[in-house]
Amino acid sequence: MSGIVLHHYPPSPVSEKVRVCLGVKGLDWHSVIIPRVPPKPKLMPLTGGFRLTPVMQIGADIYCDSVCIIRELENRFPKPTLFPDGDADAAWAIGRRTDQQMFPVILAIVFSDGVQNMPEGFLEDRAQLYFGGNITIDSLRAQLADKLAEAHTHFAWIEAALQKQSFLGGDAPGAADAFAYYVTWFLLGRYKDGPAFLAAYPNLMRWQAAVKAIGHGHPFELTEDAALSLARASEPLPSVGINQNDPSGFEADEMISVRPENDKNITTGRLIGLSADRVSVLRHDPDVGPVAVHFPRAGYVITRVKA
Repeated sequence: MSGIVLHHYPPSPVSEKVRVCLGVKGLDWHSVIIPRVPPKPKLMPLTGGFRLTPVMQIGADIYCDSVCIIRELENRFPKPTLFPDGDADAAWAIGRRTDQQMFPVILAIVFSDGVQNMPEGFLEDRAQLYFGGNITIDSLRAQLADKLAEAHTHFAWIEAALQKQSFLGGDAPGAADAFAYYVTWFLLGRYKDGPAFLAAYPNLMRWQAAVKAIGHGHPFELTEDAALSLARASEPLPSVGINQNDPSGFEADEMISVRPENDKNITTGRLIGLSADRVSVLRHDPDVGPVAVHFPRAGYVITRVKA
């Protein structure tokens, strides 16, 4: 086994991005199904407060956010690579576009259509997370025509990019495909007119079927309690140190809190790693002992904790 534990739930679109990367690499992994909305009492001992989905666990190292997860997958399991054309920067640029520009549009379209299928509390939770709380189903429906027009603009570039190649990175699948696929997967599966909407893009639909056929690697079910036991029996990887050229002035071993820019829930711990693309803290939890929790640097707020 690879040692990978993915804390996720099947309808999670961001988890699908990671699951496709696991499929591209053909990895074995443990699947832990977590609640779709807080509270998540058996995830919090691992993350210390981070409540978004997915979370990857390898022993007592906890990776939060799909960006951090996918970077770590490539670091630990470099073959086959997620960047077959050798241009990782271009793939990450696609990821930024799909995350920051496309996904909010598709989310608004899906929410305008599927509220009746959402579990209790899901709309309120995600409205606060993605729309700042100032949203209603009626207001989303009023914007639907505009959002569909914007979605057409976004999908047109994927259609054009696939005109002369099988995947977004060329002849082989990679991270760029996962970054774009999860948005089409979400629209097709959760918006009643999604299949008709995307039928206008034959290259995209051919590519979407090819990415779907890759699958998710080889998942094996694991309970939340077993995942906690695994963390309790493991030790975090050694500290990676602090980038001395970092302009923030943070120092090794000082207490900090980390949170996503769009969420108020914080994780507090001792700073053990800080680089251009990652921040890591060591925390102790009574249920699992010491765990290292890793976050992307971009899109996260780091604050000193006053003694």
